[in-house]
Amino acid sequence: MSEASPRLRVRVWRGNAEGGALAEYAVPARANQTVLDVVTHIQREVDPTLAYRFACRVGMCGSCAMVVNGRPRWTCRTHVSRVAKDGALELRPLANLPVIRDLATDMAPFFDKWAKARGSFQPKDAPDGAVPEEFAPGDFAVGDFAVVPPASKQREAADAGIECIGCGVCYAGCDIVAWNPDYLGPAALNRAWTLVNDVRDGGKKDRLAAVAGDAGCHACHSTQSCTAHCPKGIDPSGAIAGLKRGIFWGVR
Repeated sequence: MSEASPRLRVRVWRGNAEGGALAEYAVPARANQTVLDVVTHIQREVDPTLAYRFACRVGMCGSCAMVVNGRPRWTCRTHVSRVAKDGALELRPLANLPVIRDLATDMAPFFDKWAKARGSFQPKDAPDGAVPEEFAPGDFAVGDFAVVPPASKQREAADAGIECIGCGVCYAGCDIVAWNPDYLGPAALNRAWTLVNDVRDGGKKDRLAAVAGDAGCHACHSTQSCTAHCPKGIDPSGAIAGLKRGIFWGVR
């Protein structure tokens, strides 16, 4: 790389839970370069002490999420050409989470809130072999598998949120979490809504009770930052609205 080659001006937050500051680096600008490529270059070629996370590099794990020029994103799927302003990048760890070091955050509070929202599947007793009205006799064989009618409203609602991979982007972009650290957050509530609509799950009553408190769905002001930021195109705002309706009117 010659001296005349274009360079990116990259400011990266360095520090830990006690504090830190932005450090500036010059990184070669390359075609089709992702933000994760930039971070990897800094760690491998400039400063090996830089801490960050990544795994799959193809938008499957979400572990590379950071705040890029003020917006939480997956860095592996974010091209520099789309987000760099005059060849400049500013990278920070995900907001609303404790910082372990540099760009790596502690995800424990995020997943603890999944648990508080009863985000684990609770299987109910298998049916007695009755055929749901949505199916004609002979459409399936009653056996060891629960029947999930593919055209039902519940299946549609569950499918809409099931693709969440727990990357934390929506949580980092949530205004309510920033104001109220006890708020369960959009990912946990989206997961709760998905399970509420899963006909195989037997924990609906307890789950609705768990998300009905002051830190639950009623704390949401519907700013829709979570929906705007979600890399998977999921609508946590809609899920939270569904939980509110479910608590008051019941989910059918």
